[in-house]
Amino acid sequence: MIQQREQLADTRAHEVALDSLTAGIAAADPARLTRSTVSLAGSTLRMGETTVSLEEYDEIIVLGGGKAAAVVAKEIESVLGERLDGGIVVTDTPVETDCVEILPGDHPMPSQRGVESTRQLLEQADAADEETLVVSVITGGGSALLAAPAEGISLGELQSTTQSLLDSGATIDEINAVRKHLSAIKGGQLAASTAPGRICGLILSDVVGDELATIASGPFVADASTYREAQRVIERYDCQVPEAVVRRLQRGVSGRIDETPGVDDPVFDRVSTTLLGDNGVAVRAAAEAASEAGFEPLILSSQIRGESREAAKTQVAVAEETRLSGHPVEPPVAIVSGGETTVTVSGGGTGGPNGEFVVSAGVELDEPKVVVAAVDTDGIDGITDAAGGIVDSETIESQQGRDGLADNDAYGVLEQAGALIRTGPTGTNVNDLRIVVIPAVDSECEPRRRSE
Repeated sequence: MIQQREQLADTRAHEVALDSLTAGIAAADPARLTRSTVSLAGSTLRMGETTVSLEEYDEIIVLGGGKAAAVVAKEIESVLGERLDGGIVVTDTPVETDCVEILPGDHPMPSQRGVESTRQLLEQADAADEETLVVSVITGGGSALLAAPAEGISLGELQSTTQSLLDSGATIDEINAVRKHLSAIKGGQLAASTAPGRICGLILSDVVGDELATIASGPFVADASTYREAQRVIERYDCQVPEAVVRRLQRGVSGRIDETPGVDDPVFDRVSTTLLGDNGVAVRAAAEAASEAGFEPLILSSQIRGESREAAKTQVAVAEETRLSGHPVEPPVAIVSGGETTVTVSGGGTGGPNGEFVVSAGVELDEPKVVVAAVDTDGIDGITDAAGGIVDSETIESQQGRDGLADNDAYGVLEQAGALIRTGPTGTNVNDLRIVVIPAVDSECEPRRRSE
């Protein structure tokens, strides 16, 4: 999975870090998770704790979107066979399917082809009636891929607002509160379009805390956020957004536009949701792989958030304490964490949260033999072609690293150091995965190879 693994595996600690990340990504494979969650016995479809009698429906379709949505849809085809009548999934990671139509979209920025694909999906949703069973498939990345600008908002205005939010350092919850109120599909509006059809949802989480309304901006989930909250996000982060966006949010605040469907809306009476998997699946698998390699696993948290560079400093401090005092765990130890950190962009460089985490860690590290690695589980960190990076105390020259951080150019720093981790698209997306590997103090863990 990791390209150029041999070149990156300078020491045993590097090997453990890379293999643990690989195990974590593999564990979050949406096909495997779907096969373990969805089954058919006679005419009874089971999805987690939800069971449905297929005899009650004249039509069964799949609707949804996200980076892993096509893989899940293909597995649903395998389960239902000829009982499945079709459907539409919007993704940037297509796979070959039999009857579900796979339409293109783009991430992290919504695109015109995503708008056209989502329009077709909405048309099929609108055609659903009481005798239609919709298996909804929502995975990470769906917010951008399922692009349906609200009335009065152009695609260009949606794109510029999205970019401003992504650069602002706002949390995913805050970003999605705005996106829901600039969309015709998010924040439960796709459920409203599908009503009165029966909706059985499958969700692969890419958000901290697995808040269903946040994943892909919750197209099939009741929305508790408001126009006023969306407006406050724009104000809090001083986002520069088009006048049309300002006007729409103001109209919503004043009550001239209906709110997104809330928890008491009857459109959700026939909606049930099953969580396929989340970041914890990847974190636990990475920890298990480290344990099998002889390193005591310490799962720090799957809920890490905040500024990437600051989160890195904290984890380096934990590693230093572990190395020096044996607290909280005696080395050899592997500290594993997940979640979703953010980057407030002020420079003109290239990078993403995981690259910035690794560069910051590399600058801070002074303990020899400690290795830090981080990846985005979808294989795409920010808008780069890398998943993340891997460093030890000697990988990055301190001033070069600080200059790179000042310009938000983590990608450039890691590329020059030969420390980028590339996986290509992985077919899953369950947030970030990080590992800090701390060999025993007296271990022989010197580099076997190193590029100057």
